[in-house]
Amino acid sequence: MTYQQKINTREKTHKELSIQISLSGLSFCILNRETNTIIYLKTHPTTNKKTPFQILDKLQLLFDEEEALNQSFDAVTLIYVNELATLVPKALFKEDLLADYLKFNSKILKTDFISYDEIKVIDAVNVYVPYVNINNYIYDRFGSFTYKHFSTILIESLQEIKANEHDQKAYINVNDSHFEIIVFRDHKLLFYNTFEYKTKEDFIYYLLFTTEQLNLNPEVLELVFLGKINKNDAIYDMTYKYIRNVSFGERADHYNYLETPSSTYSNFTLINSF
Repeated sequence: MTYQQKINTREKTHKELSIQISLSGLSFCILNRETNTIIYLKTHPTTNKKTPFQILDKLQLLFDEEEALNQSFDAVTLIYVNELATLVPKALFKEDLLADYLKFNSKILKTDFISYDEIKVIDAVNVYVPYVNINNYIYDRFGSFTYKHFSTILIESLQEIKANEHDQKAYINVNDSHFEIIVFRDHKLLFYNTFEYKTKEDFIYYLLFTTEQLNLNPEVLELVFLGKINKNDAIYDMTYKYIRNVSFGERADHYNYLETPSSTYSNFTLINSF
C-alpha cells in the first residue's frame, strides 16, 4: 500500500530509506541509487517484545539521534514484521472480508486496521495488520511512502530466485524469536508459515512437524538458511542432525556497500525491499 502526498516539490536526492518494523526491534537501510550503494544499514533490537506504542517511541528517538535518518529521501518504505498475516488465493479474495481471513489464525482486535499486498508471482493476496500509529508518524514526517508486510518481500524475492529451478526446496528465514518456513515445488509456493520459538528444541519441532505434514523426505530435502544464523549456532547443529542437505542462501543483489553486511543472506527482506 502507498500513502500519497498531494504535492511533492522536493528535489531528487537519489536516496531511498527502508525501515523494518518489529515489536522486537527496528532496522534501517539507506540506498543511494546514483551510486547503487547501501550507505547505511543498522539494527536496533529491543530487550523484550514491545507494544506498537513503545516501538513508535523508539522510532521517534532514533530519528532524533541518528544523523543519517535526518535527511530527505526520494522514497520511503515500511516493512512490517508480525504474525498477523495470512495468504489468500487471488481467486478467493474479496476486499470486504479482510477481517474474516485473519481471524482464523491471528488474534486481532476490532480496532485493528487491516491492509493487504498483492503478490502477483504466486497469484495471491497477503492480508495483514500494519501499525497505524507508525504509518501516521511516517506520513507526517515524509509525506508519501509505501508499506508492505515482510513476508510479501520474502516470498517475492525467493520466487525470483527459484524462477529457473524445478526442484523442491525449503527456505528458513531466522530471527531472534521467530522463523519462517517457505517451501517451493516446481516454481510454485507449496507452503509458508511463521513460528515463534525460544529454544533449539522448539525450532526443530516446528521444522520436523512441517516436513512430516508436507511429506518431505529429510534425506533428500534441500534446506536453505537465511537471516540471523551461522554454522556456529545451536539451531544449525540441531537441524543438521536431521536434515543433511543444509546450506546458506544469498540475497542475489548487486549493490555496493559502505560497510559489508555480516553475511550474504542477512537482512534479507530489508535489503530486498528496494
